[in-house]
Amino acid sequence: MSRKRPEPMQVVKQRRDAALRALVEGVPYIQFLGVSVDRRGDELTALLPFDDKLIGNPMLPAIHGGVTAAFLEVTAQIEVSWAMLWDDLERGAIDAETLTPASLPRMPKTIDLTVDYLRSGLPRDAYARARVTRSGRRYATVFVEAWQDNRERPIAQATVHFLMPRREAADAPASDG
Repeated sequence: MSRKRPEPMQVVKQRRDAALRALVEGVPYIQFLGVSVDRRGDELTALLPFDDKLIGNPMLPAIHGGVTAAFLEVTAQIEVSWAMLWDDLERGAIDAETLTPASLPRMPKTIDLTVDYLRSGLPRDAYARARVTRSGRRYATVFVEAWQDNRERPIAQATVHFLMPRREAADAPASDG
C-alpha cells in the first residue's frame, strides 16, 4: 500500500493564509479599525496600526478605551474562529481556494467581555495575541492581551466568553426536522 505524497509546504502555507485572510476580511469592524493579523505557524498576532481616529483623549494623547476593548475582542474572536476553521481546513472539509467572507462558517458570538486596562495606549501601533483557554461545543473562553513597545508591559488584557455556532457533525446523518 503506497502512501499519498504530502503537499509541498508552500501550498499548505498559501491555503492557511488564504483562509485567515477570508476570516479577517469577513468582519467589517476589523476593516474599519485597520486591524491586520499575521500568522506564524499556528500563532496569530493582531496589529492595530496607529491612526488619529483612535485617540480618545487628545490631551494625553491616548487610544480610546473602547477602541482598546474592541481590538481585544476582535483578536479573541479571530483566534477562536481560526481554531475552529483550522480543524476543518486541515481535514479538507473547507476549500480555502474558494473561501470568501460570505462562505465562511458562522462566527462565535460574544457573551461577555471583561477588560483590565493596565496602562494608557500611547499614539503608536498596538499588538495583541489571544489564547483559547476552553473550547466546547457551546461555549469558548479566550484570554487576550495587548501591548505596544514591550510585550512584558501590556496596555490591556481581557477574558472573552463566546457562544459557539452550531456545527453539523461531518459524519452525522441529516435530520428531517
